[in-house]
Formats: sequence, structure tokens, C-alpha cells
Amino acid sequence: MKKKKKGLNQDNKWGYLMVAPTIIGLLVLNVYPFIDTIILSFSSAKVFGGREFAGLSNYTKMFSDAEFWRATWNTVLFCILTVPVGVLLALVIAILLNAKIKGKVAFRAIFFLPMVVAPAAVAMVWKWMFNAEYGIINTVFHTKIDWITNPNVVIITVAIVAIWSALGYDAVLLLSGIQNISKSYYEAASLDGCTKLQQFRYITLPMVSPTLFVVLIMRLMASLKVYDLLYMMVGEGNPALSKAQSLIYLFYRESFISGNRGYASAIVIWTVLLIGIITAVQFIGQKKWVNYEV
Repeated sequence: MKKKKKGLNQDNKWGYLMVAPTIIGLLVLNVYPFIDTIILSFSSAKVFGGREFAGLSNYTKMFSDAEFWRATWNTVLFCILTVPVGVLLALVIAILLNAKIKGKVAFRAIFFLPMVVAPAAVAMVWKWMFNAEYGIINTVFHTKIDWITNPNVVIITVAIVAIWSALGYDAVLLLSGIQNISKSYYEAASLDGCTKLQQFRYITLPMVSPTLFVVLIMRLMASLKVYDLLYMMVGEGNPALSKAQSLIYLFYRESFISGNRGYASAIVIWTVLLIGIITAVQFIGQKKWVNYEV
């Protein structure tokens, strides 16, 4: 018994040693910065790195700032525009890629390609395509829409690029979930006279719902944290910035341009709280539509 206990203790030590780099990295790169951000949100940062306690002044300023509430609405609107459409299109593409068609391996690679391209490159190409004067979009459709500088359509323009960028990755995840469904279910349904639509409704959709839930959570978090596309496509000086500016973009402006790091930290905490609330609602609601039974 003593030898067994000694062996187990030695195994535990090796296990702790193996996970130590990950735990240390998590504490140093995630936990500590988050705690420091919370503290900084209640402080007034000085020019040369010092700080002094400011109480709730940053939060009072934030909740009374019209620009902050506009950025919050822009972030929520961006989620509404991108998440439902993006996930639905990804599900349709995953079903098509799972069908018996020629060259489906090539199609999978093509759809996944945007995920391996740098976001900056994606944004610059689409910015050129949406150019009001010589862009491909206006040329093909014979329109004269200011896609990037018009406040009424700029958020839709960025949403289109965001959906296109994530479509292949989401489709591949959903495709893996669909391929894990046993073919015996479809064979039994065919013998019972079920149509393809009925098979999708009563077999594919319930069985792929766990993967669909994961994709939905991932896409919601990514949409709530959108920054790179806005920075590259809209940017400072654009008259439509106020209609597209997200919470993370506002954080960037306040922290790195204006130097209001305390106020910027309060914006980050609000963003984290918003993500937490939406995620909690999703986890509560999953009980009604996600099927984990085999």
C-alpha cells in the first residue's frame, strides 16, 4: 500500500509539473491582468503610470456618456446582424458539404480559407471592394452607395465582412457534428417514409444541436469583442465612425489615444459583464433546444 501511495504521489507531482506552464500562463496573462483592470476601473490613471483611487467616478461618467451607450447599441446591433445570419448560413453550407457532390474536399478548403488569412488583409481587400468610386460591388451592381462612409449602411458593411470571414470555420465545426450522426437514423427514417426535410428537422437538427450551441456561443463572444474589422475598415476620421464604433473600439480610443486608462478599464469591465450576461442566458436557454442524448 505504501509503495502504491508513493507511486501515486510521484505521478501527481509529474502531472502538476506538466500543467504548471499552462496554469502559470493563465495566471500571468489572464487572471492578473483582469484583476488589475478591475482595480484600475476604480482609479484615475496618471500620465507616467501612477494611479489614485477615484471611487465610482469612471462608472458614473460611463453610464452618463451618450457615446458609451451608442457604442453599446452598435455592439449589440452587430451581434444581431452577424450571429443569426452567420450561423444559419454555416449550417446550410455544412449540410451541402456533407452531401455527395464532386469536389467537396476542395469546397471545404475554399470555405475555410478566410480563417487562415490575416484579418488586416481581409479588411483591406473588402474595403477596396466596397469603395464608393472604383469598388467591385458598386461596379457589378451599378450602384453608387457609400458603403464605408455612409452612417446608415456602414454597420451592415462590416457585418457582411464578419459573416464571410467566420463562415468557413463555423461550417467546418458544424460539418464535424453532422458527420458524427449515425447513418442508421437516416436509414430508419427513410424506411418510415420521412422526407429529407423531415429528416433534417427530427434527426439532423436535434443531433447537431450541441455543436450548434458551441458555434453560437463562440460567434456571440467574437461579435461582442469586434475591433480589428472596425479599425481597418472604418478607422479614425470616418464620418460614419459613431454609427459603427463598438465597445472594444471605444476602449482602444480612450486607453491608447486619449490616455484615460481608468475610464477605458470601466468600459472593459462593462463589456465582460455584457458577455457574461448573454452567455448565461444562452446556457439557461440551451435546456430547451440542445439535445445531448445519443
